[in-house]
Amino acid sequence: MTDKDIILRDWDCSSVPSPCYVLHETLLEENMRVIDKVRKATDVEVIVALKANAMWSIFPELRKHSDGATASSLAEAHLVFEEYGTPSHTYAPVYSENEISEILSYSNHITFNSLSQYERFGERALQAGVSCGLRVNPEFSTVKTDLYNPASPTSRLGVRSADISEWPDGVEGLHFHSLCESRPADLRETLKAIENRFGHFFHKLKWLNMGGGHLMTHKDYDEDELIHILCDFRTRYPHLRIILEPGSAFTWDTGCLVSTVEDKVFNGGTNILMLNVSFACHMPDCLEMPYKPVILGAHDPEVGEKVWKMGGNSCLAGDFYGDWAFDEGYEPQVGDKIVFRDMIHYTMVKTTMFNGVTHPSIGIWSPEKGFRLIKKFSYRDYKMRMS
Repeated sequence: MTDKDIILRDWDCSSVPSPCYVLHETLLEENMRVIDKVRKATDVEVIVALKANAMWSIFPELRKHSDGATASSLAEAHLVFEEYGTPSHTYAPVYSENEISEILSYSNHITFNSLSQYERFGERALQAGVSCGLRVNPEFSTVKTDLYNPASPTSRLGVRSADISEWPDGVEGLHFHSLCESRPADLRETLKAIENRFGHFFHKLKWLNMGGGHLMTHKDYDEDELIHILCDFRTRYPHLRIILEPGSAFTWDTGCLVSTVEDKVFNGGTNILMLNVSFACHMPDCLEMPYKPVILGAHDPEVGEKVWKMGGNSCLAGDFYGDWAFDEGYEPQVGDKIVFRDMIHYTMVKTTMFNGVTHPSIGIWSPEKGFRLIKKFSYRDYKMRMS
């Protein structure tokens, strides 16, 4: 049992409204210790990727344990500039004429997805004093889920080595991102592919961005091995600034989605708890990736145990997931809270208001202050997203 397991086992969430995303400050502190360990041991820059978590109420804390933030759109770059208090490292698959000037005003680094995008906008970036980079495709990835694998030969993300005969003038950085919730061994093999295909350009670079997917705060991740890989790479290329931009690692397993049982149905031999949250709207990765979240007080069912599925409150037929059994044979009742673990990263940023179902509130919990409500959503939030 990890420290996080113990903290959540003893957590009293009775004061938390439902539905609500709750970030646990103590769990966040556990992650920051690992992030700082890697930063200090390697002298690499570790920046926060907003695409995984844009909860700007915790930016002051993240800022203490990072070297900046990275954005993937005009809105994210604006938020970094406004709330993180620094220009953004910006990368987007494509930039448009009507946004590029504003994006540059919020950025100190910008990475282009293609040579043609650099040809179109690079001169403006250079004139604005923004350091330019080029995303490349290593054509190698250990990611098994196609939806999250950007490194296939036909991927739209990044330039292949066969398409670069000369490194473009003015481009100071190289960016690759082909990991997803990966381990150090995956980075090691990816770096071999990068060096084989693009290493002959390294002498022309000032920085190399190794992207995200470095899940260094996972309980099974060997951060010491990551440190070894990064230090070895820096020894071989001492002139390069090395940048990592993990998304999930900063807020991995730092909070929960608190929901409530509103009904119980039994259809076709299946026990279903009907909740006041939706997998489709509020936990989309469960259906997309897919993955099965941990429920506090529940476990994977064993033979002979009563099995429960969880049903969402949207009208989508497939808005349900399972199976779980409750500890010590507990029989859930209407009004009980169902607490889904690890629902901060890549969750709040991907929610929708489909069906107009009540959007979970957002809060923070700490042992000293208890629960603090940060944001409550209303009908007006739904209406203003519509036309």
